[in-house]
Amino acid sequence: MSRERIARLIDDLVDEDGLTDVGVKGVQLFRVTEPVRCAPAVYEPSVVAITSGVKEAILDGRSYVYDRSRYLCCAMSMPVEAGTPTASPDNPLLGVQISLDTKVMTELAIEMEHAAGAIRAPRSGPLPQGIALARWDEAFTDALLRLLQLTGNPADLAVLGEGRLREVYYALLKGEAGDTARRAFGVGNEIARAIEYVSSRLEEPVTIDDMAAQVGMSRATFHRKFKQATTMSPIQFVKSMRLNTAATRMAGGMNVSEAAMAVGYASPSQFSREFKRMYGQSPRQWTTASALPAGIV
Repeated sequence: MSRERIARLIDDLVDEDGLTDVGVKGVQLFRVTEPVRCAPAVYEPSVVAITSGVKEAILDGRSYVYDRSRYLCCAMSMPVEAGTPTASPDNPLLGVQISLDTKVMTELAIEMEHAAGAIRAPRSGPLPQGIALARWDEAFTDALLRLLQLTGNPADLAVLGEGRLREVYYALLKGEAGDTARRAFGVGNEIARAIEYVSSRLEEPVTIDDMAAQVGMSRATFHRKFKQATTMSPIQFVKSMRLNTAATRMAGGMNVSEAAMAVGYASPSQFSREFKRMYGQSPRQWTTASALPAGIV
């Protein structure tokens, strides 16, 4: 019942394609009515919950398809391909995307780690991957409904908005994607910190040794754990982040040369070769193709 109420709320609040702010920082509703093939994008730490339609994200060849039965949690910045394969005016993609605030998520994750009676998963196994799908359990659904019910009342949003958003974060950390989120924001979040380090320095040369040193690991240990969490080697990941970030900027109107320089390529021709090798199109060809409305992940 709560999920149906969320769907009705979003349907009532969003009447055109694009993003709609609800009045709480990092929380936006969205609507897409055109099918869009999967194209390069960068997922920032976020939760995307669909109430109508289907969305797809591809990470290193693995497809994540999610709809009204499962939401997506991206706990670390990830270079993906994303699209809306079945969206149409008769079957619009509708939902909500919520940015994950690092400070709040870290506080909650650490509080949960130290809570009396908390169940602690063993740390010896493989790291959970940075993207996970999770079913809409009762706690997540109720928390999301309570947050969206504030929409349209500025006073309630100002007083209660941050608290209700914190409830959504807590439900996420307790849900099926909780292991992924806790390892990104809580104790043992070395890979997430390394990705944050790289993401803020895409225009600079960054080596595996630089990344490993930032989190106090040997090169070999870092390489192994990084691939567990992202499915890619550190070098593959950095290249994908640079190319996907450039693609996103070109979609926003930046020309090819500027986009190449912004992500650390001194040679536009080298950038064009690597872009075509990864995506099968030159940067100029790609910019003429359809892409998701700006900001929708």
